[in-house]
Amino acid sequence: MSLPSVLERIEKACRRSGRDPQTVRLVAVTKEHPVAEIRERVLRYGRFPLGESRIQEALPKMDELEAEWHFIGPLQRNKAKFAVRFELIHSIDSVRLAETVARKAVENGKVQRVLLELNLGREPQKHGFLEEELPEALAQIRAMGGLQVEGLMTVAPYTEDPETVRPIFAKLSRLADLYRLPERSMGMSGDFEVAVEEGATLVRVGRAVFEPDF
Repeated sequence: MSLPSVLERIEKACRRSGRDPQTVRLVAVTKEHPVAEIRERVLRYGRFPLGESRIQEALPKMDELEAEWHFIGPLQRNKAKFAVRFELIHSIDSVRLAETVARKAVENGKVQRVLLELNLGREPQKHGFLEEELPEALAQIRAMGGLQVEGLMTVAPYTEDPETVRPIFAKLSRLADLYRLPERSMGMSGDFEVAVEEGATLVRVGRAVFEPDF
């Protein structure tokens, strides 16, 4: 596939669900791809947010490429001082992590935009708040100086049939509506169309952008 093909599929998914395609943003996941390939596969088509999941890999790319950078992977508290360089952090998965990021943001004189990660599939190997933990955690994090909570994020369980994870995406959208959060980061290469149909505003797509045979 290619980035234009992904954009076309996002647009079709929006039309199917009665949404404006302008309400969905593609975050090109650039981990394990060098700067030259990012320029060729992504930036030649426009200014898209770039998503990285490893701080040590992201920092050299951020020094070389002017772009809107999103951090999308698990974040260790000892890396928070670097994470506040990102425009948006998708993966706040604990109150302790939020406290650390908030402190580093204040030290850097900024308000850090963040999303709270939910483990809606209740997979023990994955990060994120459980659904029942969200109300208290959100209240605590919203009260912190230095952070602006803009939405929710989830990583759906792996499946070869994206229809099976539609309820996960629908639930994230319902929770975002309930707590008046505009951003819903959900959907990856294998399931982004279903995520869009269920309300995604940010889709994190890597393989479908970088692998022509995907």
